[in-house]
Amino acid sequence: MKIQRREFLKQSALGVGGLMAGPLLAPAAPADTSGNPAAVKFHDPFALVPLGQSGLKFTRVCMGTGSHGWNRASNQTREGRTAFQSLLRDAHDRGIRTFDLADLYGSHSYLPPALAGLPRDSYSLISKIWWAKGGLPEPERPAVNVVVDRFLTELKTDYLDLLLLHCVTAADWPNQLRPQMELLTKLKAQGKIRALGVSCHSLAALEAAAAEPWVQSVHTRINPYGMSMDGPPEQVVPRLKKIHAAGKGVIGMKIIGEGRLRNDDGRRDESVRFALGLGCVDILNVGFEKTGEMDDFAARVRKVPVAV
Repeated sequence: MKIQRREFLKQSALGVGGLMAGPLLAPAAPADTSGNPAAVKFHDPFALVPLGQSGLKFTRVCMGTGSHGWNRASNQTREGRTAFQSLLRDAHDRGIRTFDLADLYGSHSYLPPALAGLPRDSYSLISKIWWAKGGLPEPERPAVNVVVDRFLTELKTDYLDLLLLHCVTAADWPNQLRPQMELLTKLKAQGKIRALGVSCHSLAALEAAAAEPWVQSVHTRINPYGMSMDGPPEQVVPRLKKIHAAGKGVIGMKIIGEGRLRNDDGRRDESVRFALGLGCVDILNVGFEKTGEMDDFAARVRKVPVAV
């Protein structure tokens, strides 16, 4: 028997206040067993949390750099070097220690000067290989070992914390991309990569990621409204729970609907509560374009009680 979408959203948000069709109310804070409200714990946006069974820990909130990213440009890079590098440093200064980059976004070269002087182990780097046709200025797609070496040079680092195959959609992507996956496994053994995964852009790709042992982490689009997602939440969430149950990390994207919720306070709150309440989304990856957006998002995360 099919669950109606509204009922599904209510069930998914249990423990973090529920979702309401009308204006949102602040969720009631659950008391601990002693009945002391002061003992209630709330989410810390900058806490280090495990990424599945990868052995890595990333900050709960991750700084994305690819808003409307394509052809080695994004909203962040289009602001210019001074503004974007200042934004990256502001993110680190506030407590964000995880930065999501990609060849597709053209964001690699901005990071080293922004974080110059900081110990490499004080932050984590995620990047993605664009392996498909289109999307990049050049038509050639060199072997992934060549691409990874370029990434390391651009980022002025000896290793990437997490490397993804970018934007997989086919149900049989593990078969299609097996040669690249095997090369990446060798690079991981050499210490150039700490964990491997994919960013998924279809329900079929999510299903395949859940079953594929090679995958340690998955980037997925998730919000309660189905904005820029692979399907409605009631179809996406069960697949994310399956991925998480398999010991893989889950990094949520499009938490604020690819920016469409930027001016909607109520639905931003609802989206943050939804993602944190699912119990299967480890990291919230947001493409901040202004420093104030980081502060606003962090404040919304802090309002969500930790489920007990």
